[in-house]
Amino acid sequence: MKIATFNINGIKARFEALQDWLREAEPDVALLQEIKSVDEGFPREIFEEMGYRVETHGQKSFNGVAILSRLPLEDVTRGLPGDETDEQARWIEATVIGQRALRVACLYLPNGNPAPGPKYDYKLAWMERMRAHAEALLDSEEPVILAGDYNIIPQDEDAAKPEAWREDALALPESRAAFRRILNLGYTEAFRTRVPGPGHYSFWDYQAGAWQRNNGIRIDHLLLSPQAADLLRDVGIDKDIRAREKPSDHVPVWIELDA
Repeated sequence: MKIATFNINGIKARFEALQDWLREAEPDVALLQEIKSVDEGFPREIFEEMGYRVETHGQKSFNGVAILSRLPLEDVTRGLPGDETDEQARWIEATVIGQRALRVACLYLPNGNPAPGPKYDYKLAWMERMRAHAEALLDSEEPVILAGDYNIIPQDEDAAKPEAWREDALALPESRAAFRRILNLGYTEAFRTRVPGPGHYSFWDYQAGAWQRNNGIRIDHLLLSPQAADLLRDVGIDKDIRAREKPSDHVPVWIELDA
């Protein structure tokens, strides 16, 4: 089973590019962030015609997450537990039925800038809610995948110019510590289990020729429970699509599981 995460930065601007990538990469499950669309505005028919089931958790103009799956989906839930007042559409999860059942969450973690400030407080509180839910998901003892745009640069080697991010919410010590607390529950960061070292990025800003200069950061991650990590066969980043016409500032990151 091939599962990919992709922050598309607006479904209306990117649906043709998304179609092209789906045809080429053929993921069984595509987890999308920043669809920037209400549920009824998402062009689901386009993807249903391609053989994908479509589940969305949308929001007008901002945020929004979606699951596209060639395989059956069960028990779809929307919203990260822990704060009933939180109206931001940043989390959707479902059970994917392949050769075995996998619990898959698609997430768009808050950016948090400017830090310090209320947006950064929200980011850290959101990550604590995620940690609690990630711990609860482990109790099922089923394979769990937590995938999406984490807006976290885990280590300096995950940025081409780490010094430029020292005061940014994506790389502050408190942000990295919150990310490690989730990992330390027993999750495995899929990409780093297979690909060590610097120079691997999933985001290049639109400004200042970041793509042309390869001034990137790695902020899109797939975290695997022990049961899911045992199934891992391969990982990759589809870097080249960043060079195409009207690209997202992110590129897909994917895993293949024996499932």
